[in-house]
Amino acid sequence: MSPRAPDARRVAGIVLAAGSSTRMGRNKLLLEIGGESLVRRAVRLAGEADLDPVILVTGRFREAVEREVRDLACVPVFNPDHAAGIQTSAAAGVAAVAGDAEAAVVMLADMPFVTGRMVRTLVARYRETNAPLVVSTYGGEVSAPPILYDRTLFDEVALMKQGCGREVVRRHRERAVHVDWPAGRLRDLDRPDEYESARRELADA
Repeated sequence: MSPRAPDARRVAGIVLAAGSSTRMGRNKLLLEIGGESLVRRAVRLAGEADLDPVILVTGRFREAVEREVRDLACVPVFNPDHAAGIQTSAAAGVAAVAGDAEAAVVMLADMPFVTGRMVRTLVARYRETNAPLVVSTYGGEVSAPPILYDRTLFDEVALMKQGCGREVVRRHRERAVHVDWPAGRLRDLDRPDEYESARRELADA
């Protein structure tokens, strides 16, 4: 993690890794792609993008996931309500962000086509524009994580009824900055066939 400039606002990272992997049939967070597990890759990228601290929200597979990243710089936070939906994990994450962080980037652990450059770009746009919301948009159409929220929006994130931020994005659309990425980056891994396809693709990259 490189030193921040004196005037750089601190941005935390929130990696959501509390799902039950029901459709995968096994703990997908420990599945390997490119020589490392999905959760380890997400936490590593967050750290390399200078997010500080990196908060890892866990759920059903708490012990196994925490063991997997025990040598990485992150703060595990257990979400006891993880079965109620991903919005509860986002709420647990923002609640754990220290008071000296001005914003947080919410990431999903099962999106292996998200890169460190993407995360760094969101942070750079936040610092350049002072926008309260910096949103990843895929193929010019779909808004999805990673998404950066200014601290002024943390209460709204905590009160979301469903999903991973669409309510907040919709409410603040006119104030948001959008960063467009290729549609192919918008891929999470829920089923065995999706994992096998991603594993082959990234192995050949």
